[in-house]
Amino acid sequence: MVEPDFNPPLTGKRKIVSQFVEGKRFVAFITALILLNAVTLGLETNSGVMDSYGSIILFLDKIILGVFIIEIALKFYAYRLSFFRSGWNIFDFVIVGIALIPASGSFSILRALRVLRVLRLLSVVPQMRRVIAAIGYSIPGMMSVLSVLLLIFYVSAVLATKLFGTHTDPQMQEWFGTIGASAYTLFQIMTLESWSMGIVRPTMEIFPWAWVFFVPFIIVTSFAVLNLFIGIIVDAMQVAQKDPREQDKAEIKEFTKEELNEIHKRFDELKNEVQKMKAG
Repeated sequence: MVEPDFNPPLTGKRKIVSQFVEGKRFVAFITALILLNAVTLGLETNSGVMDSYGSIILFLDKIILGVFIIEIALKFYAYRLSFFRSGWNIFDFVIVGIALIPASGSFSILRALRVLRVLRLLSVVPQMRRVIAAIGYSIPGMMSVLSVLLLIFYVSAVLATKLFGTHTDPQMQEWFGTIGASAYTLFQIMTLESWSMGIVRPTMEIFPWAWVFFVPFIIVTSFAVLNLFIGIIVDAMQVAQKDPREQDKAEIKEFTKEELNEIHKRFDELKNEVQKMKAG
């Protein structure tokens, strides 16, 4: 079951509706519809399929959208304004709301945005939600690493422009003529896309010592800084996996405490009964 991100006090019909929309069967049904919708949206890109089965595909698309609207309405009925306290509910609301905007005239481009409904799997499948939570946990650390990377890029771009961009060779002017061109060229080198035969070796034909600049740059950016991103994300994944386990442990601990209290209560009652029997 997908647990909501909030716990408002629910009673009566609202509680029943909440249990229904958060139940395993309903969540599995919504997940199946999302996957089916992904298939139909993909089939719409095939003109041959649309010529033969276009009316059926569009009808299925409307039915699925109607179910999504009903799901949102049921959740809103159950949680009222607390519905918007959950980021995932807001996410679903926006995704479904985009599909309701008339896709005609100047809004025709929005018709293509219907494929965003597939992203609802992120809010429905718990494992995917943990991945998104891990990305959220990793953002502060990633911003720090990104700041270091931008600093290295700026310094390297200035150096590359001064070292190689002053040459009259057309390629040198294209690759390193300005700071912007140097930054883009260095980004390509960082991704290791045609960095050797495409850029570095032609540069070394004019500046034989150019490897002294490029090799340390590749080591620092491609192998050191980028691996820091991976490390931060892996650490965040561990935190995201740890939180549900800690919550489960807390629930088990609280449940055990209640059981112990109940046992002590019954033991005291039994003790009082024994004392009454002795006194009688």
